[in-house]
Amino acid sequence: MPLIRIDIRKGRTAGEIKALCDAVHAGMLAAFHVPERDRYQIVHEHDPHTMFIEDTGLGLRRTDKLVVISVVSRPRPVEAKLAFYRQVCEHLGSKCGIEPSDVMVSISTNSDADWSFGLGKAQFLTGEL
Repeated sequence: MPLIRIDIRKGRTAGEIKALCDAVHAGMLAAFHVPERDRYQIVHEHDPHTMFIEDTGLGLRRTDKLVVISVVSRPRPVEAKLAFYRQVCEHLGSKCGIEPSDVMVSISTNSDADWSFGLGKAQFLTGEL
């Protein structure tokens, strides 16, 4: 946990997608200080005509390397969220050649009762996690 959805345009190789996921995971580890195997990522590939991610008036230039990262997590301090944004951009840049202007992130929070990792239990509530 957190659960991370990564939306990208179609056209990347399996190796490029793996590197992208590894970079996002490295950013999460650095910012949120979670265990290494705390990895829940889902990648969705889209045809270019089904993703419209503009710049909200910031003057950002988007390319076909655009990555949209949606995170669902327990509450995190603002400092951790800011570190996540920075770390993800740094790792995607160094490992995948993706510019920060092509990275959009949204974090949604929920509570311990909103998670079941399987077995019909809420492991945060049962004390198993």
